[in-house]
Amino acid sequence: MKPRIYYTKPSITDSEVRYATDAAANGWGERCYEYIGQFEQAFKDHLGIEYAIATSSCTGALHLGLAALDIGPGDEVILADTNWVATVSPIVHLGATPIFVDILPDSWCLDPARVQAAISPRTKAIVATHIYGNLCDMERLLAIGGTCGIPIIEDAAEALGSVYHGKRAGTMGRFGAFSFHGSKTVTTGEGGMFVTRDPDLYERVLTLSNHGRARNQKKQFWPDMTGYKYKMSNIQAAIGCAQMERIESLVERKREILATYREALLSLKGASMNPEPPGTINGAWMPTVVFDEPSGVTREMLQQALGAENVDARVFFWPLSGMDMFEPVPQNHNAWSIPGRAINLPSYHDIDANDIDRVIDVIRRISHGG
Repeated sequence: MKPRIYYTKPSITDSEVRYATDAAANGWGERCYEYIGQFEQAFKDHLGIEYAIATSSCTGALHLGLAALDIGPGDEVILADTNWVATVSPIVHLGATPIFVDILPDSWCLDPARVQAAISPRTKAIVATHIYGNLCDMERLLAIGGTCGIPIIEDAAEALGSVYHGKRAGTMGRFGAFSFHGSKTVTTGEGGMFVTRDPDLYERVLTLSNHGRARNQKKQFWPDMTGYKYKMSNIQAAIGCAQMERIESLVERKREILATYREALLSLKGASMNPEPPGTINGAWMPTVVFDEPSGVTREMLQQALGAENVDARVFFWPLSGMDMFEPVPQNHNAWSIPGRAINLPSYHDIDANDIDRVIDVIRRISHGG
């Protein structure tokens, strides 16, 4: 049996271990928030944004931001049908109604024309998910939001390192949310980040994230509202601090891996990969190959062939509207069709050239009917 090729693994060095050890040994009492503050500051500096709150997950960051916008029963939130369930869960938990719209065939991101058509008097927010590092058409979405008075929310869980015409993913909407899951370019094991340029929204989310206790409240153990427990731990943040010291190299390595796949696979008939339109930078979180419908290549064929070579095969996100808890929206053709002829490719930082070649050989063989 050939050695296993995993689709993702974190990049951990002695720095992450040293910082986490220090947080575990000494990060208590007066130092209990020390690494959290440092991590938030490093993240703000990287994004060039005013406010950031480290959270227990990206899901928590989305939940906090949507709650702070007073989204609740009777409201509708528009989002792409192609998403992980973590994007829609906070909407449902708040009692609002998710409105699933189709994706574009090339970027696999929210289709602005479908967004425009889906807006109703009940629309309270639009969630723009930058899928697999690909960027939404933020110019059109922000124009729609501005005209209609609807906030654009950036789900940038998968887009750290992606840049849209000089602006980093997550910094253009009313707020952005990031993930530091173990599979992400920067990791804290589990964790997330809420970011915004809105000082009032920041204060409200900060209060909600800590059981509703406002930071200027002088009474001990006195919450000002019913909130949530979505704080990141000091130990997690310590790992994040070490990761942020290497963020440029971590992103660059992901981009190198995507470039290698693209160079080898884009010559295949009927195959496409993560796009990088002029004026943008794709953070390359998850290299993905999509085959055209006439090619006859299917998800199952790709899974079977990769599995036979002991390669992790990570499927393209299923349409949310195809899941049992939601009403089907089969007219979202791209969201329903693309997953059946696509696969995510291994791209952990330490993957070597030989392993990438092994993956490429499988994809080429499948494309040629092998």
